Amino acid sequence: MTPFDDSNQLREYIRAVPDHELSRLFTDVPAPVSISPNRGLYTILRRSFDIVVSTGALAVFGLFLPLIALAIKLDSRGPVFYTQNRIGQNRRRCEHDTAGPERRKVIYPGRPFRIYKLRTMRIDAEKNGPQLAAEHDNRVTRVGRLLRMSRIDEVPQFANILLGTMSLIGPRPERLCFVRQYERDIPGYCDRLAAQPGITGLSQVNNGYDEDLQSVRRKLAFDRFYICRGDWKLDLRILVSTVRVVLTGEGAR
Repeated sequence: MTPFDDSNQLREYIRAVPDHELSRLFTDVPAPVSISPNRGLYTILRRSFDIVVSTGALAVFGLFLPLIALAIKLDSRGPVFYTQNRIGQNRRRCEHDTAGPERRKVIYPGRPFRIYKLRTMRIDAEKNGPQLAAEHDNRVTRVGRLLRMSRIDEVPQFANILLGTMSLIGPRPERLCFVRQYERDIPGYCDRLAAQPGITGLSQVNNGYDEDLQSVRRKLAFDRFYICRGDWKLDLRILVSTVRVVLTGEGAR
């Protein structure tokens, strides 16, 4: 993990860098076209590990789902599951937008997909438009707060892993509206779309939720570092850190 011995050193280094310099860190990201499912043994083992872990996680989750679903329904109105469009890996995808009277080609910054979660907010949470989760967010339900602290609300995303739209480890997938905003404000933001998105990752365990542009710049630095220099040793460190975050409820909102 040269030139950093562990994630703590990397985190302290990134946090010490001034705002205007953050976008210049670790810019040697491979071109999206070079990121493919056939990158060798490491990629094959990653995918195999993803499938095994996801299958086991969903099997265990299924045993407790009836109780979780009942708690969600008793606590607030709305569905048990929540889906949302996110932007995944950049594979130079183009689609047609049929919302208007004429079809037009839309070039997405990455491959769009539907992400699955347990619902943790009120059904009118975004009546005023998309917004980031805030600390002590009053849109979060009582059961939702417990699900978020334990990260149980993220478990349905293992289905995304089985579908191949996500991996266990990778940059956190973002919504198109925020991707468009950040790519205007932060040079190189879409570099993080060169890799398949993940449930957990280097930025997730070290940087937490997005709070402002500075935190997004730090996230970009972590994601670039992982894309450029990640290997199985760094993956193992991330998994250990993820267990710590889950057990302590660190950074939950």
